[in-house]
Amino acid sequence: MKLSEKIIALRKANGMTQEELAAICSVSRQSISKWEADIALPETEKLLLLGETFQVSMDILLKDELTLNEVKEVPCCGSNAIRQKKSALYEGILIKESLTDDSILDSLNIHKMELWHTGGNPNYWTALYFTCDKKDFPQQIAKVMRSDPVTGDNWFVDFKAGNEKYIVFYEKILNYQIGNHAQKKTVCDECRKLGILDEQMNWPE
Repeated sequence: MKLSEKIIALRKANGMTQEELAAICSVSRQSISKWEADIALPETEKLLLLGETFQVSMDILLKDELTLNEVKEVPCCGSNAIRQKKSALYEGILIKESLTDDSILDSLNIHKMELWHTGGNPNYWTALYFTCDKKDFPQQIAKVMRSDPVTGDNWFVDFKAGNEKYIVFYEKILNYQIGNHAQKKTVCDECRKLGILDEQMNWPE
């Protein structure tokens, strides 16, 4: 089911006209018409507004293989949605620009998306709040993390499974038990060797 079809269905299910939805999204009625006709795509900030307005996840909106029948499985967005998904093994935040292959996103449940202004290059990062129930997720994500051996620029993703914290680089998986300071120090020392600054290691636990 395409995004355009989902926008139509959600708008009508909520009893909205194109004009009313346009007012919420701060766009023209013609913009809504183009989204619904699959002529144009909403910008990221408008997608976030649509998700908040209709109380559906970015996962539901963006993945064609997911239908609106599954909306009830994710009744809210953000950290509440992550806490409610009891069956997920892993939960964390992934920067989309850190990936060399976007197909890994097919194995994730994306609950929220944010744009982070970096003040550098690129100017923005796309932050995806996710859960995943694939047991081999650390091994799979380690295959697609961006790494530049010339510049020494190494990207990582951090996530947790229960009381286990994972810091994953390209072909390198680091982990420690949350609360075990000795294990965490060993992981942080390894991160420094890969060029990670101390301020980048303030990941949530």
